[in-house]
Amino acid sequence: MADATLAFPILVGLIAVALLFDFLNGLHDAANSIATIVSTRVLRPSFAVLWAAFFNFIAFLFFGLHVAQTIGVGIVDAQIIDPTVIFAALIGAIVWNVATWILGIPSSSSHALIGGLVGGATAKGGFGVVVLGGLGKTVAAIVLSPLVGFLLALVLVLAVSWAFVRFTPFAVDRTFRIAQFASASLYSLGHGGNDAQKTMGIIAVLLYSQGMLGGAFHVPLWVVLSCQAAMALGTLCGGWRIVHTMGSKITRLNPMQGFCAETGGAITLFMATWLGVPVSTTHTITGAIVGVGAARRTTAVRWNVASDIVVAWVLTLPAAAVIGFATYKIMAWLFG
Repeated sequence: MADATLAFPILVGLIAVALLFDFLNGLHDAANSIATIVSTRVLRPSFAVLWAAFFNFIAFLFFGLHVAQTIGVGIVDAQIIDPTVIFAALIGAIVWNVATWILGIPSSSSHALIGGLVGGATAKGGFGVVVLGGLGKTVAAIVLSPLVGFLLALVLVLAVSWAFVRFTPFAVDRTFRIAQFASASLYSLGHGGNDAQKTMGIIAVLLYSQGMLGGAFHVPLWVVLSCQAAMALGTLCGGWRIVHTMGSKITRLNPMQGFCAETGGAITLFMATWLGVPVSTTHTITGAIVGVGAARRTTAVRWNVASDIVVAWVLTLPAAAVIGFATYKIMAWLFG
């Protein structure tokens, strides 16, 4: 795996590894889309997964490819990218994702991929290849996306509670059981729109490094469709270990709270995708769930579980970077 043009089978193999990551991203993050609607018993898990997978797939119809552009050329210098860097980035992300999936920890697939990319690129070219502005936006989003999700969900709960104060609990429950179909759809759209674009950016910059994009960086339509399909298939297979953490361990939800959490999370993802910021859907929905729990009372949130998740957030980017760095060095030693 040197800088020379790759043999076609090797290129196809690398693209397959990227799509495997995208599939695992959907598998790992399925709970982000369905945890609230499952925990409120509005939909059974099997139907919720189908619902989320469909909206994951069609997300490309609603969003531009700003996040893919950021991943492709906004995190590290695109000129330093070669197949070994891409392979190292994917292995860093996949290893971390699988480890946290086995442990049932809802860590960020997005930041695992970015960490792996930074690790692989710096192993090749040193820290000077990092685009500090793009990486800075991403790191800032680690803090801001759950905070924005938290605040939006908190405000929504308070506003909805005031608006429905004269309604019976039965009427409120029935209304928001229906409304959750819309909020879950929007969140799944935001999830598919932001997360699938990260793999699109990785595949596109790989093709760019091989001179296969005609000189200018862009994302071909077949890459868009492949990535959306891989993510939807991963979501379809589900992430049941993490559903339990997201849906009930942090706080117990009713349909109104589930609606507010999903809507707050969806608004956050829509804004981030429009701005081209690769955020974590895991961070976002966790912040929103904590927000609706805190609106009820602070003791309704199991803060020890939330704090464990925060530790995973902090560790994800550097841990994946270390794995990516080591993978690049090993590959360079074996094939250099």
